[in-house]
Amino acid sequence: MPGYAPPQRPQAVPPQYRTPAPDDPRARRDDSAFDDDGRLAALREEYRRSGRRDNRVGGSPPPRRPDNYRPQREPAPEPPKKKRSRFARRPRLTFLRVLLVVVLVVIVGSAGLLFYFDSKLHRVNALSAYPGRVGDTPGTNWLLVGSDSRSGLSAEQKKDLSTGDVEGVEGRTDTIMLVHIPRSGKAMLVSIPRDLYVPIPRQGQHKINAAFSLGGASLLVQTVESATRVHIDHYAEIGFGGFDSLVDAVGGVTMCLDQPLHDPKAGLDLPAGCQTLNGRQALGLVRTRAFPNADLERVVNQRKFLSALVSKAMSPSTILNPFKFWPFVSGAVSSLTVDNGDHIWHLGYLGWKLHSDPITTTTPTGGPIQTDDGDSLAFGDNTTRFFDYIARDQTVPSDLLSTGGGAVN
Repeated sequence: MPGYAPPQRPQAVPPQYRTPAPDDPRARRDDSAFDDDGRLAALREEYRRSGRRDNRVGGSPPPRRPDNYRPQREPAPEPPKKKRSRFARRPRLTFLRVLLVVVLVVIVGSAGLLFYFDSKLHRVNALSAYPGRVGDTPGTNWLLVGSDSRSGLSAEQKKDLSTGDVEGVEGRTDTIMLVHIPRSGKAMLVSIPRDLYVPIPRQGQHKINAAFSLGGASLLVQTVESATRVHIDHYAEIGFGGFDSLVDAVGGVTMCLDQPLHDPKAGLDLPAGCQTLNGRQALGLVRTRAFPNADLERVVNQRKFLSALVSKAMSPSTILNPFKFWPFVSGAVSSLTVDNGDHIWHLGYLGWKLHSDPITTTTPTGGPIQTDDGDSLAFGDNTTRFFDYIARDQTVPSDLLSTGGGAVN
């Protein structure tokens, strides 16, 4: 019949299929049935004594750690670096490029200006070879000449500077100086009096400045070398027209006078004391002979003023000021005449050596004498000894040096 289910009656489970209760002694497993001659009990006892934790009976023991074992910690992972965008790197790269361009422009521009100004120097064949010329002597020797050339001066400038006119093509020289730069030690600035009486090649005996009037720079160099036995390595000459512009370019030169100076012939009228001289006043100071010892006093003033001018030109206030430095350089190259083998870097080295407190002196002489040229100065034994020391690049004894005199303190 649909929906009919026969009645369910529980049936007893056979004893062999029943699960004993936990507290039933029959539930305990008899391990002795699996013990083969007590080997299972021995393995368990060995495992207990050795302290092994391996669940595998009879398994190999794990390796023991050394006594000085220290667990190593793994380094902490670095935080991820932030990638800099190319827009962040661009300002730095731009700055470096601009800096590199500026440095290159300065280097190239300086080199260009150096060669440009070097090309503007006036040159003359002053150190020409001649038979019997004295050989090379130790150190470096310059012959500096201040001529009274009016070349390039207008009539108004001649009147303002009180230069007048001069006869002859080459003019005359009012200033002759020898600069000796030794292999070690201070440079020496030596004034050679223009009235020093010496033999002039092919011209007989005359005052030394006559050599410039008779044969120009080359004859003057030959005369100085023949008389002194000192080899001249470089030559530089400046005239009236360039001297005053150099002084004005550096803003004037401060000089301290021990006495007032008044010389209408040189256009000079200066009070005693310290004052800044402009180009016109400075030219009058180095030209004036209104002293008891005339030319001997003048050469001292010339040396002192030249030292002061070089110190002012090489000072940071001039070199670091383009409004002073470039006009000075431009004025120097346009007014200087050098030998064919001389260059502007030679002049720079000369200026550097002269601004470092050089030894200054006047050539010792044998005293005043009367000659066909008038009042002159004899070339004495002390003169020969003096130049011998320079020719051998040796220290000149103090008894041959003269540092006093002049109106400049």
